[in-house]
Amino acid sequence: MSIGIVGSGAIGSAFARALARAGIEAVIANSRGPESLRELVDELGPSIKAGTREEAASADLVLVAVNWTKLPGALADLPAWNGRIVIDANNPIEAPLFRPIDLKGRSSSEVVADLVPGARLVKAFNHLLAHLVSGDPRAEGGRRVLFYSGEDSTAKAQVGSLIERLGFFGLDLGPLAVGSRLVQFPGGPLPVHNLVKFD
Repeated sequence: MSIGIVGSGAIGSAFARALARAGIEAVIANSRGPESLRELVDELGPSIKAGTREEAASADLVLVAVNWTKLPGALADLPAWNGRIVIDANNPIEAPLFRPIDLKGRSSSEVVADLVPGARLVKAFNHLLAHLVSGDPRAEGGRRVLFYSGEDSTAKAQVGSLIERLGFFGLDLGPLAVGSRLVQFPGGPLPVHNLVKFD
């Protein structure tokens, strides 16, 4: 399964580092073009390549982690999703002031789903601080917990399998209507909690 990353900020880069640590190949892209990512991919090694937004978004599984107000532009004019998996790692908040965005009662994943029509959306990788995503998933004698949720059971199983390959413990929170709200920041009860599953 090919993997793409749209967004090279804190979470996109942390996800790339976690993949690189596990020797998993991926293409990472941002709005500034592949050349701007040379230093990052040199640091991460041969499994992570810099590409265009279109190249990253053409993968079988695409993690999207972009500043909230830039999401529509980042996801515009991309190849048809046609059932491919999109991991929504976004939170409805804007740096540097970290003011929450008024979603008119919708969950952030509902908004993201409208931007990726035809994709199988899974909410994941948004609730932990970036250094915990990129760091050692083993802690206190157990494995760090990563939550995920979605409507498509096959897509969730594939994301759950990737989480396990990265060394984390994946915990399925059910459908997006429930799970995405639990991990949404701000508002949900689970963000930034660094939980460990003891084996």
